[in-house]
Amino acid sequence: MSASHAVSADAHWGGGVSPFAASWQKTMMWIFIVTDALLFSALLCGYGYLRMISPVPWPETTEVFSIPFIAFMTFVLITSSMFMGTAVTAARLGDMKKARNNVVLTILGGLVFLGCQAYEWSHIIHEGARLTGALPGSELAHLGVPPQFPSSFFLLTGFHGSHVISGLVILIITATRTSMGKTPPQGVEMAGLYWHFVDLVWVFIFTLFYLLPS
Repeated sequence: MSASHAVSADAHWGGGVSPFAASWQKTMMWIFIVTDALLFSALLCGYGYLRMISPVPWPETTEVFSIPFIAFMTFVLITSSMFMGTAVTAARLGDMKKARNNVVLTILGGLVFLGCQAYEWSHIIHEGARLTGALPGSELAHLGVPPQFPSSFFLLTGFHGSHVISGLVILIITATRTSMGKTPPQGVEMAGLYWHFVDLVWVFIFTLFYLLPS
């Protein structure tokens, strides 16, 4: 190895070098997103396995849910992600007022999504869904849904909903600090990375749980 290569290797592995020129905050955020994505992947794979081995036919989601309503929820969440992308771009350009306004719009979109999800939960609970299955004599019981169906619904949507709530807390803090001039552009970008991840996970849940035919 030549002396120049040795110096280069020592400079690279001797510390102080960021992967892909990313800051340590962004690197840690990506590590968290990857690990959380693996967790969601495991939950979705487990859902698919339960669905395949179920001795009782899986119900058509159109018989249980209002797909246009779920599509509206998805549209709201994707739109909020667009506002978040605008906020990140504005922060990079130094327009923190525009960044704050778009973060606030993102928060509103997230609140609307959570409100819709709360309504959907109350609706399916009213129809007899419980974490352990369908109540005897309820509408879901008359449809003959397997116990894994409501369990999968509550687990997948509830776990994702907890991520939406934590994302909203992060966004509210980001918007407040941005108004006070205490959030750097990277802070808005970190919040944006997490929110985009939450939106992407919902797209997979919407596709695999609500749209996949029996």
